[in-house]
Amino acid sequence: MSSKWVLGVLGGSGLYEIDGLENAREEHIVTPWGVPSGNVMRGNIGDVELVFLPRHGKGHRLSPTHVNYRANIDVLKRAGVTDILSISAVGSLQQQYAPGHFVFIDQFIDRTFAREKSFFGEGCVAHVSMAHPICERLSGLAYEAGLSVGATCHKGGTYIVMEGPQFSTYAESQLYRSWGCDVIGMTNMPESKLAREAEIPYATVAMVTDYDCWHEEEEDVSVESVMKIMASNSANAKKLIRTLCANLEGVPRTNGPQGIETCLDYALITPPDARDPELLAKLDAVAGRVLP
Repeated sequence: MSSKWVLGVLGGSGLYEIDGLENAREEHIVTPWGVPSGNVMRGNIGDVELVFLPRHGKGHRLSPTHVNYRANIDVLKRAGVTDILSISAVGSLQQQYAPGHFVFIDQFIDRTFAREKSFFGEGCVAHVSMAHPICERLSGLAYEAGLSVGATCHKGGTYIVMEGPQFSTYAESQLYRSWGCDVIGMTNMPESKLAREAEIPYATVAMVTDYDCWHEEEEDVSVESVMKIMASNSANAKKLIRTLCANLEGVPRTNGPQGIETCLDYALITPPDARDPELLAKLDAVAGRVLP
């Protein structure tokens, strides 16, 4: 593989563009998985190439349920992305994660139910491990960048992904707290699962915008309360991305120790003579490395 970093950034609520991109240009990339959230913006920050895609589209026109996660990940794969940094607005389920804090999560609980969750299926079955869904190397580098820009950062945590678009009931919020969840959001599943199937290391910067409705001393979560803190979170996220790129300059890109870049080697169950040619054609970018 190339020794060059190509950092893909999926921007969440409040992060719709990246400042300071050199040689910035918009690219339309066709995918067989339907319509992605939009065109990618490609450019450089120093020596590091960056590919940015706002997951909710321009004007935040896509709800979490209606984002085409398969198309988005396929587009980033076709763009040559080596690593994906997800920027995500979340609610806090624990007192220590206050609005404005960044949580560099290491686990997910998936409670979504209305989304396509795999590139594979009838005609070609594959099973990838999601025991450790976050790329530890990329998350660690992002955490160090977050500290460098002065953000209050927490290393590790569990992100429960709800379907939405409604926020939690009080009973649900208390249930998730009893499970030991730390933050709650609506977008990182199946995004992280699809990134793993595409053999792209994935890490999340979970930006806390509010306490979820469990916190009786705080107002119930609302769009208005979320928007008030989103601007400062977005500014810090942009600084983090620039710092991360600066830290990656001159560092060769190699396969990580978790084996993410080669996880399809033993994942395909369907024998070659039983695979659906039509599905294989759609998998050219995602799984082309292991398909004949």
